[in-house]
Amino acid sequence: MGRITSALLLLAVVAMCLAVAMVRGEGGERREERFLLRDMKRVVKTDAGEMKVVRGSKGWISDMPNIHVGFVTMEPNSLFIPQYLDSDLILFIRRGEAMIGSIYKDELIEKRLKSGDVYRISAGSTFYAINTADGQQLHVICSVEKSDNIGLGTFQSFFIGGGSYPTSILAGFERSTLSTALNVSESQVSQLLTRQTSGPIISLSNTNSNSDSHQSWTQFLQMRHRERVQCLKRMAAHFEEELTEEEEEPIMRSFRKLLSFVFGKELSNGDDARRSSSKKPHSYNLYNRKPDFENDYGSSVALDQSDYSPLKRSGVGLYLVNLNAGSMMAPHLNPTATEYGIVLRGSGTIQIVFPNGTLAMNAQVNEGDVFWIPRYFPFCQIASRSGRFEFFGFTTSARRNRPQFLAGSNSVLQSMRGPAFAAAFGVSEERLKRIVNAQSESTILPPASASGNKVKNEMVMGFEGIY
Repeated sequence: MGRITSALLLLAVVAMCLAVAMVRGEGGERREERFLLRDMKRVVKTDAGEMKVVRGSKGWISDMPNIHVGFVTMEPNSLFIPQYLDSDLILFIRRGEAMIGSIYKDELIEKRLKSGDVYRISAGSTFYAINTADGQQLHVICSVEKSDNIGLGTFQSFFIGGGSYPTSILAGFERSTLSTALNVSESQVSQLLTRQTSGPIISLSNTNSNSDSHQSWTQFLQMRHRERVQCLKRMAAHFEEELTEEEEEPIMRSFRKLLSFVFGKELSNGDDARRSSSKKPHSYNLYNRKPDFENDYGSSVALDQSDYSPLKRSGVGLYLVNLNAGSMMAPHLNPTATEYGIVLRGSGTIQIVFPNGTLAMNAQVNEGDVFWIPRYFPFCQIASRSGRFEFFGFTTSARRNRPQFLAGSNSVLQSMRGPAFAAAFGVSEERLKRIVNAQSESTILPPASASGNKVKNEMVMGFEGIY
C-alpha cells in the first residue's frame, strides 16, 4: 500500500511539474517550438517538382479545424497528374502561372491562375495542375484541411493516373473487372497501369522519354478545351463525328477509356459550360485587392467568405500583411480563429502571450518559416530593421475576423477607458489617459525611435512611482 501511495505521489509531482512548465513556457527552445511548426514532410519528390507538408498543431481549441500547410514546387512545363484528396485545398499562387483542371458538377473546369490568385478545390474533386509559365518555376502554398479523418495521416492522395509510381487506384481492381469496365483486353489494362514510372509530377517536355504516359498526357493537354471534354466523354457518347476505334492511336484510346471510366458518362461540353458560367468555381487575386488597412508603416488584407464565397464551404480564411522595416502589428488577439502564418519575405519577431500573462514565445522568424497562433492568445509581429517583413496565412474561420487590439488609437483600452480600467491598473484616470493617448497610430505602429523610447521609459518610471 505504501509503495502504491508513493508511486501515485510521484506521478502527481511529475504531472504538476509538466503543467507548470507548460504555463511558464520553461526551456526557451521547447517553448518557442510549440508555436513554430517544424514538422515538415516531403510527400512527393520527382525531377519535375516536389510537395512538402507542414503538419499543423491540433491546438487547444477542440472545435477548431486543424490545418496543415502544403508547399508545391513545379518545374516549367510540368504536370501534377490527376488525383483527388480526402482534404479541402485552398491554393495560393505565390509565384508563377498555372492551369488547374478539375471536375465540378460533372463538368471539366480549367482555370488559369497567376501570382496572387486564390482557388479552392474541394475534397473528393479530381484535379490536375500544370505549370504554364515559360522558364519559370511554379510555387504554390496551400491549406490542407481534412474533411473526414480516415486515419491516413495528414491527408491522402488518390491517384487516378499512374503505374508503378505512383500506383493508380484502378490497379487495386482485378484485371478482369477493369477489362470488362473499360471494354478492352486484360493485356491492354496491364500495359495502361504499369508504364508510368516518373512519379506524381512529370515533365511534359522531356524529349528523351519514351514513356507512353508522357506521350498520352502531352497529347491530351495539347488539345483545345472542347476537345479535352470530348476526350473525356467520347467512349460514352459515341458522337458520329468521332474517329473510329481503329483509327485512333492505341495509347490515346486506352487513355480516353480510362478517363471516361473514372469521370463518368455525363461530362458537360463547352456549350453547357457557357450556360453555367456564372456557377463555375472562380479565383480571387489577393495581390489586386485594396488593403483593408494601410498607413505609412505597412498594410494588411483579410479575405473571408463575403469576399470569396468558396471559402464558406471550407471554413478557412486568408490574410496578407506587409510591415515596413522596424514597424509593428500592434498587440492584439483573434476572438474567432486560430492563425497559421508563412513568412514570404524578410524577417521579424513574433511575440505570443499565455493567458496568465507570461511570455509564450519571443522568436525571430525568417522566409519560409511556418508559425501558428492559438485563438484568444495575445500576440504581435515586429519587422526587423533591415527590411520589409511580409507574411501570409490561413485562419480557421471563413467569417469576418474582428481582431481586438490591445494598443494603439483603436485599442480596447481606448474604447473602455474610464474609472474601471484605471482601478484595474491601480492608477488615476488622468494617468491612464496620458498613457493610452500617447500612441496616435492604430493597427500598424511606427518603429521605436530614440524619442519614443525616452517617452516609454518615463512612463514606466511613472508607473513604478505610484506604488
